[in-house]
Amino acid sequence: MVSHLAQYLKMIKFSHSIFALPFAGIALIEALKISNIQDQPLISILLLIFKVILCMVFLRSAAMGFNRIVDKKYDAANPRTKDREVASGQISLRNAWTFVILFLILFFITALLINPMTGILSPFAAFFVLFYSFTKRFTYFCHFVLGFAIGLAPLAAWVAVLGTIESWIPFLWSAGLMFYIAGFDILYACQDIDFDKKSGLYSIPANLGASTALITAKISHGLSILAFIAAGILSSSGWIYYISLLIVSGLFIAEHKMVRYDDFSKIPIAFFNVNASISSILFFGLLLDTFFHFGVY
Repeated sequence: MVSHLAQYLKMIKFSHSIFALPFAGIALIEALKISNIQDQPLISILLLIFKVILCMVFLRSAAMGFNRIVDKKYDAANPRTKDREVASGQISLRNAWTFVILFLILFFITALLINPMTGILSPFAAFFVLFYSFTKRFTYFCHFVLGFAIGLAPLAAWVAVLGTIESWIPFLWSAGLMFYIAGFDILYACQDIDFDKKSGLYSIPANLGASTALITAKISHGLSILAFIAAGILSSSGWIYYISLLIVSGLFIAEHKMVRYDDFSKIPIAFFNVNASISSILFFGLLLDTFFHFGVY
């Protein structure tokens, strides 16, 4: 049982939830600032947060499983991905489909339990998250579609708290997350330039070249920082938040110094050691800033 569970967790790369989950937490903090939910019992607030986390885990798990299913042929042919669980046959297509359907159902049910608006919008979120898996077959903008899909997390968390969207703050956080994810996905795709060209797949590195890809990734991460600055200004964030943002900017610079157009060997290091820290630093920076400037809820 433990072995099978480990295979499924590897299939969906559960550990990579660190990229988007903190941004949902950021949106929760920002929404709580202007809501009246803090007047409710603590158990109600904790239950809401728990349901938001469950929604993210369920939908992300379904999306990753779906991606492994539709990309099975490409993953099996790519030396870098041939050992992935579905591509190598460790998890059958039937079991993978069962996994995806089960987690989609759990996502829809949990979204309905949060509030009516999250229930209504949940099919649209699921569509965009699943649709990404097909985009590398027909558009260079696949990286930004992925960023957009993951970038829905702050908006979704905001709706979970308030039941509506009447502020630009969640849009700015979603935009920042979109460019953050897209920028790194462009860097990550540099590892598969030769394979993508051979297979006729669309990606910025394979179709526009490594140099253009690295420039595009830098621009994307620059736009991400601008969105985070704008979000901080609009939400009246304090100095602690901006210090965390300065640290994040330094991490972006370090990440791009590690990846050169003629040397992609450090991309895994940039992914696990640098990129994975960015969202957590922003979350804890905003959390501490909120405690200092707005008090504990």
